[in-house]
Amino acid sequence: MGYDEVYAKWQLNPEKFWMEAAEGIDWFKKPSRAFFEDENTPNWFKDSSVNCCWNAVDRHVEAGNGDRTAILYDSPVTLTKRAISYSELQKKVALLAGGLSSKGVIAGDRVIIYMPMVPEAIEAMLACARLGAIHSVVFGGFASNELATRINDAKPKAIIAGSCGIEGNKVIDYKPLLDGAIEMSVHKPLFCVIHQRDQLKATLIAERDVDWDELKTNSAPVECVPVSGDHPLYILYTSGTTGEPKGVVRPTAGHMVALHWSMSNIFNVKPGDVYWAASDVGWVVGHSYIVYAPLLNGNTTVLFEGKPVGTPDAGTFWRIMEEYKVKTFFTAPTAFRAIKREDPLGKLVSGYDLTHLKALFLAGERADPDTINWASKMLNVPVIDHWWQTETGSPMAANPLGIEQLPIKLGSPSVAMPGWNIQVLDDQGLAVKAGELGAIVVKLPLPPGSATTLWNAPERYTKSYLDTFPGYYETGDSGYIDIDGYIYIMARTDDVINVAGHRLSTGAIEEVLAGHPDIAECAVIGVSDPLKGQLPLGFLCLNTGCNRKHSDIVAEVIGDVRGKIGPVASFKLACVVDRLPKTRSGKILRATMLSIANGKEYKMPATIDDPSILKEISLALSSCGYPIG
Repeated sequence: MGYDEVYAKWQLNPEKFWMEAAEGIDWFKKPSRAFFEDENTPNWFKDSSVNCCWNAVDRHVEAGNGDRTAILYDSPVTLTKRAISYSELQKKVALLAGGLSSKGVIAGDRVIIYMPMVPEAIEAMLACARLGAIHSVVFGGFASNELATRINDAKPKAIIAGSCGIEGNKVIDYKPLLDGAIEMSVHKPLFCVIHQRDQLKATLIAERDVDWDELKTNSAPVECVPVSGDHPLYILYTSGTTGEPKGVVRPTAGHMVALHWSMSNIFNVKPGDVYWAASDVGWVVGHSYIVYAPLLNGNTTVLFEGKPVGTPDAGTFWRIMEEYKVKTFFTAPTAFRAIKREDPLGKLVSGYDLTHLKALFLAGERADPDTINWASKMLNVPVIDHWWQTETGSPMAANPLGIEQLPIKLGSPSVAMPGWNIQVLDDQGLAVKAGELGAIVVKLPLPPGSATTLWNAPERYTKSYLDTFPGYYETGDSGYIDIDGYIYIMARTDDVINVAGHRLSTGAIEEVLAGHPDIAECAVIGVSDPLKGQLPLGFLCLNTGCNRKHSDIVAEVIGDVRGKIGPVASFKLACVVDRLPKTRSGKILRATMLSIANGKEYKMPATIDDPSILKEISLALSSCGYPIG
């Protein structure tokens, strides 16, 4: 059965399609039907009873596959390698869950996980799922105030943290960041579990902090706790346009069904195959395709602690592919741009046997044709661009290799997957013709695995995603669909920018800049960058009478953003300008500034208050090296 037949099968009877997909999951109590709709909120498999940890770990052991490798941990930054079987993983997770349970963690409690790329991070996620506790993983590079914001919103009973992370050749001390976050939070966790790494031991706070090993040593293993199908598996915070993070809530059953289906049908991997997603557990790719999807499917997942270049060189990815016989690889285009920059002729690739690799998947940002062509030439495998979001949890559009390899069109993540009725609308909500630009939307209801709400903010969910186009989910992306049904994602329609696959709010960065005592007004845009895709660039208007060196102020705001948002923002570019281009109503013309920065033609906005300011903006951008080239 080809793609057209599979997609038509879903269209004809979505209920039957998803109930058949649900056969790939173990249920304590099977759902009576797939789709439920309560007060306009879609739920999938709501009346079922299930546990995600059981499906990801225990059932493989019960089926006699306990000796199969579950996790291959490779850390070139610590010169560490480990292989963890499904049986070993089950014992570790059951003990950690027992420790958490002994300290009062029950189903529905929240647990924040603030850890680096180590197997213990996966153990922590699965231990929460085992108990029915709702985990919220926070990327280890975030600063104390960002962590504090998430603590106040999620109100965790416990926090599980690593003592440190490794960034290149630098050891990042997590404990002061954690302690600082708890100190500034209104909500206080009942206790913290600290995993001590050899590279840097943390000082524990009496009565609050518990050593990871001691907790497990003094605990008894516990079984999986059944939860309802709509029980939240996790909360994952993503940047919002207001600067306030949005807590995306992932229901358990639908997520499992969607992920399990995707592994065989999209990524074309079978149980026992080695699958590698080079991301971080703090992001949605890490949740879906480092942890849950591969383990649900009985695959071996690779957990990599390092960088595509510099750990130790641009051949690191190839070494791992050869050593572990990786069949399917998934990463962001940024990683390949970094490798290409270091080794443009691909000399390092030729030194490795990559015959086991069958496909490369790219996502997280738009995959430019140069990167796709280079990767395809170097690896001699299909390079598949695919498109999805934190909110969706799995691909909306892809080339479904497990069903049928469709022709690849550069610049397109290919076609809509079953469950996704993707359309393009104009500003009035009317469908546009094939090839015409517009807002990319999804006709409701969203399929299994999609976020159904935001934590503590159901009204914000409706406002953010459903209000603009009634009856549709607003993706926030603009683009078009060609006559063959191929989707092209061209740009964001809001002010969220994409830095090396990480979505960041320019509003959040502007808030930091505006807090500087010498800055009267500011704006941030996302300019094109050949390596990271986009970089934030700030325009600073100083207070009247400020005579300080501009270079000093720029250096200070760069430090402020690093301290308050974290190095993940990659904020390194800022220039001082006398004023910002605005409409007569006072709206900053960010789109026009972006066109100037990226060297694109633009029309003089009819509503601009003073056209001469655009020349000043152009000169200021030149001082920062824009337009590039």
